[in-house]
Amino acid sequence: MKIDRIETFLVPPRWLFCRVETDDGVVGWGEPVVEGRAEVVRAAVDVLAEYLVGQDPLRIQDHWQVLTKGGFYRGGPVLSSAVAGLDQALWDIAGKTYGAPVHALLGGPVRDRVRVYAWVGGDEPAQLTEQIAAQVEAGFTAVKMNAAGATSPLATAAETAAVVARVSAARDALGPERDVAVDFHGRFTAASARRVLAELAPLHPLFVEEPVLPEQGHLLPGLVSASPVPLATGERLYSRAEFLPVLAAGIAVAQPDLSHAGGISEVHRIASLAETYGAQLAPHCPLGPISLAAGLQVAFATPNFLIQEQSRGIHYNKEADLLSYLVDPEPFRFVDGHAHRGDAPGLGITLDESAVRAADRTGHRWRNPVWRHADGSFAEW
Repeated sequence: MKIDRIETFLVPPRWLFCRVETDDGVVGWGEPVVEGRAEVVRAAVDVLAEYLVGQDPLRIQDHWQVLTKGGFYRGGPVLSSAVAGLDQALWDIAGKTYGAPVHALLGGPVRDRVRVYAWVGGDEPAQLTEQIAAQVEAGFTAVKMNAAGATSPLATAAETAAVVARVSAARDALGPERDVAVDFHGRFTAASARRVLAELAPLHPLFVEEPVLPEQGHLLPGLVSASPVPLATGERLYSRAEFLPVLAAGIAVAQPDLSHAGGISEVHRIASLAETYGAQLAPHCPLGPISLAAGLQVAFATPNFLIQEQSRGIHYNKEADLLSYLVDPEPFRFVDGHAHRGDAPGLGITLDESAVRAADRTGHRWRNPVWRHADGSFAEW
């Protein structure tokens, strides 16, 4: 069996899918994308496809080595995301070839269901009480929210109080039996984060995400030691090597993205590395159905898994949603806030290929917003 053709599809709202077909008709799907730079990743996939076409698709680990290291220059979000989507597709082909779900190929399931959470509040958090009530009604036991919009380099008393008030409102709406995770999104400096974390502690967040920017990982040891709240990071880290220092710093939760951090192959290894530090895995996934399916397969086979992000109803999904390109939405039917394990081969989902091809004819040009402070200077989004 040889890889015969690799195609990419730019589909709304902001995703990129890839389709890998073998010469005997087995098809695997992946989701290689950097949000806001999908066209750039598409070009990277086209370059990597030059190597893969004609190769045996079942040599997944060997291909991963060549794709990540064979070009001499390594790493970064574009290359790692291109590799991630192709890696997902190869695992999908392997599962379909062997007649088994990917989690079985990773060593077998360690759980029967995977806890997932829902997003509330949007980029600049608002209407939290109503949105949380809707998610609780839908059965979710956990939500995640942004702490704030654009934040001053040293958060003012008013900004700090507003963050605490929002999380307090979320806690009141959720009660003590459900969880709220709070995303700082790299919008806080270490000094501001340290101050806010102390005030959030009585509200018992599940974790606080990206308390500082990923390039400021050297500040995490001090934050971890000072924080009474579990800290999480990883959506903008792309390899085991990048996760090693933040795990050594003592983060509680590692958040690699299956579409950014080298795919199923590398995230499975990151999970094992995290386990040696007593850290939990909570994959980042505000993306589409293929990325989520890949994340769930890893979650079913990962002992130190905590919770899975998913994008149904997220504020970015306007022209299409998580279920828009699926033949059967059953794999993403969440019951009591959990996705249940299935035994379908590969990634366990079936894409509506005609819908994907039609969407690609429209495409998208999604870009993240660029924020500025009141004085006109750049602000972290």
